[in-house]
Amino acid sequence: MGELAGTKTNLLGLTRSGLESFVVGLGEKPFRARQLMKWMYRRAVGDIDAMSDLGKDFRRRLAEVAEIRTPEVVVAQSSADGTRKWLLRLESGQAIEMVFIPEPGRGTLCISSQVGCAMDCTFCSTAQQGFNRNLDTAEIVGQVWLANRELGYSPDGDRVITNVVFMGMGEPLANYRNVVPAAEVMMDDLGLDLSRRRVTISTSGLVPQMMRIADETNVALAVSLHAPNDELRSELVPINRRHPIADLLEACWHYVEKQNARSVTFEYVMLDGVNDRPAHARELAALLRGRPAKVNLIPFNPFPGTRYRRSTEEAIVKFRDLLIKGGVIATIRRTRGDDIDAACGQLVGRVNDRTTIRLGQKLVALQTVRA
Repeated sequence: MGELAGTKTNLLGLTRSGLESFVVGLGEKPFRARQLMKWMYRRAVGDIDAMSDLGKDFRRRLAEVAEIRTPEVVVAQSSADGTRKWLLRLESGQAIEMVFIPEPGRGTLCISSQVGCAMDCTFCSTAQQGFNRNLDTAEIVGQVWLANRELGYSPDGDRVITNVVFMGMGEPLANYRNVVPAAEVMMDDLGLDLSRRRVTISTSGLVPQMMRIADETNVALAVSLHAPNDELRSELVPINRRHPIADLLEACWHYVEKQNARSVTFEYVMLDGVNDRPAHARELAALLRGRPAKVNLIPFNPFPGTRYRRSTEEAIVKFRDLLIKGGVIATIRRTRGDDIDAACGQLVGRVNDRTTIRLGQKLVALQTVRA
């Protein structure tokens, strides 16, 4: 695992139906897929030959054409607050990061869906590095599978990873065809067996994909809003020029209705003197009042070359209080892992010539949201 592979199929990239088709293609009954999934996900076994209730001939044939392969851990770091971060190398030589945030009663793994990002949000360091490619389904699922192993997962022990959030490098809905089946594996009771409310996809606002995902999957939805009006949001989040706030919110409420979801979480990074004024809070409250929405205020974490500064603690608290007074649920995200560059919003991973990430420099830092 982690080494360059030939043409073997990575079983982590297959949903249950895909795995059934795969084993039928090998001349086996579909129930073999269930056995494989139990070994892969319930027992976290990555060696096909160790799957003892599969026939020897089937194991031999399976090992000839398939494998369980994850990204390779290059650097692992631990924060004083318990946050853990891994720099992972992909087969192509590129790198991504994932971060685990432990909290009482829950453990959240933040994963990447792309190498780099093309959304160009002005306050996001990943956007400054450019975009290289989408991760495939196996590379996405492989992050969670690998993290379970790294965190000491045991079939007989308590679940370590209780929540997965697509808030690492990349715009998940720009990689729709790989993110959706990956989420399916995560929520499959024979897969990673996570509740739909514990798998969160975060988007900067790709409205057509948001409308589509409402019909095709059942996850929690988080939206990077960051401004209460189109003029400001178009400056901070350029995709707003194509999909303005009115269209974005229509897609959000459509998602809630179709999925019978409790609410949509709106992420709002707090930028000093830019979007943190009382007038902004009142405007945001008017926008969301009476809707199934909650706002997560994120203290901005600066990165080299940024022109932005973090709002003061006083301004953030006042903003939250004004939202609550205006009838909107609002919380302040606590910064975690900042001593290992794993704090919210420092999504980096230096991209060299838009193709490779320089290992050993400042790395990705990921975000988490309460699903």
